[in-house]
Amino acid sequence: MASLEILVSTSNPGSSPATSKTTRSTTKLPQPVFDNATAYAFPPNRETLGGTAYLITHTATSDDDSLIRNNILVACPAWTEANIDFMTHQGGVRWLLITHRGGSSHVRDWQSRFECDVIVQEQEAYLLPQVKTQTFHRDLALTSNHRLLWTPGHSPGSACLYSSAHGGILFTGRHILPTRQGGAAPLRVSKTFHWPRQLRHIQHLLDEFTPQTLSHICPGANIGFLRGKRVIDDAYAKLAALDLNQLSTSQALL
Repeated sequence: MASLEILVSTSNPGSSPATSKTTRSTTKLPQPVFDNATAYAFPPNRETLGGTAYLITHTATSDDDSLIRNNILVACPAWTEANIDFMTHQGGVRWLLITHRGGSSHVRDWQSRFECDVIVQEQEAYLLPQVKTQTFHRDLALTSNHRLLWTPGHSPGSACLYSSAHGGILFTGRHILPTRQGGAAPLRVSKTFHWPRQLRHIQHLLDEFTPQTLSHICPGANIGFLRGKRVIDDAYAKLAALDLNQLSTSQALL
């Protein structure tokens, strides 16, 4: 995988580009998730505890012709010149989606640089007091092919983004993660907001989708368990195989 020397910002998440400080570092470039490059996965961001962000390259249709920039950024990648240049060459960013409270880093910088709308579930907007946000309650349609779903549990405002491409892709943040065994599951940690609620929203996803409409999961962390892949395949079947009753008694791992 290609890498190059870039400038990495060391300022805090609420800083503006004018006040960001930079140090030299080396980073890998974003890589396509699918062969036709409709989505790219960024290298894990140390400022979000190894979180993985995604850029979805969306081409406007006649239904979306009012959009100036159509790309969707899911969570925040590292604030680097390489990532900024990459997104600029892809046509910029129309929306920046915050999937959970731990997935935000340099949000104000990203918004200022690309003049994008920052979307966050209403319960977590207060965590970004210096950022102009667009909030939603239970769901929000961005385009005819992309929809945000409120999936609380990991954090109060945890959310997933659904795309109808490739038989259905769910960008899950930290709501659903890959497992060592090659599956997909919620992960209970010491900071989990409400474990029973998180499990209920796994069931809600099973009720919402079918094997034909949910084929892939793009997780927001733990991508090392994917062993070089960038997506969890057979997504619906792997969620349906979970024993939610057994998971309800599991203890926090961290």
